[in-house]
Amino acid sequence: MKKHYILVLTLFVSAFTFAKVSPSEKEALVAIYNATNGSHWNSSWDLNAAVEKWYGVKVEDDKVVEVNLQFNNLQGTLPAEIGNLVNLKKLNLGFNKLTGTLPTSIKNLQELTSLELFMNGFEGSIPEELGQLKKLESLKLYSNKFSGTIPKAIMGLTNLKELLMGSNFIIGTIPTEIAALTKLEKLSLMDNKLEGDIPVEMAQLRNLEELVLSTNKLTGDLPLEFMNLPKLTTLMVSDNNLNREYVTVSGNHPPGLMYLELQNSTATMDIEKE
Repeated sequence: MKKHYILVLTLFVSAFTFAKVSPSEKEALVAIYNATNGSHWNSSWDLNAAVEKWYGVKVEDDKVVEVNLQFNNLQGTLPAEIGNLVNLKKLNLGFNKLTGTLPTSIKNLQELTSLELFMNGFEGSIPEELGQLKKLESLKLYSNKFSGTIPKAIMGLTNLKELLMGSNFIIGTIPTEIAALTKLEKLSLMDNKLEGDIPVEMAQLRNLEELVLSTNKLTGDLPLEFMNLPKLTTLMVSDNNLNREYVTVSGNHPPGLMYLELQNSTATMDIEKE
């Protein structure tokens, strides 16, 4: 009797072994790498390695959901391909040397909840297209070279909790439509070239904790209605053209916010240095 030994090799290869992000997302990341001098980053990428192993890139379910490259010596401009990162929830490119204008394709990042581009050299107008990012909770554009007016489209981002746009070259007035940002907790427009009165409508921002409007060209008075903001603990409006000077107020239990005349000195607090 012949014995036949049949060796059956069954390879069970999990699909996750070969899991990878979509070609368009990978191409977008490579475009960012090439446009920002990736080979000279502090922590560079091995483009031959899997995307999930690239520094600062977080992948979930084969989707790029986070890119965090702050303090990484990025130099150059952001490419239009960044708009292909359609699953991105968080983007942090702060503390780099990025220049140029923001690509309008950024409007495609519909899942974005946090956009941090602070401490760079971005210039030009803040794009109206940012107003299409309806899930955005944190927008940090401070310490750049942005000019033009505050886009009214941003006033439609009703999920915003942080709006920090200080230390730019923004002109015009503070839109009265800002009252729509009812979830806002931190607002900084300091060190710009804003004019006009401080909108009384801002008193409707009942969740506001920090309001920083110092070093502009604002006129008029601080609205009396600000006394009714229950959570406001930091108020900075010094160095403007207001009818009177107000001390900087900061702390968990600040004194009455309204008629604090400037005496000998003004306490300062820079909430935008993180």
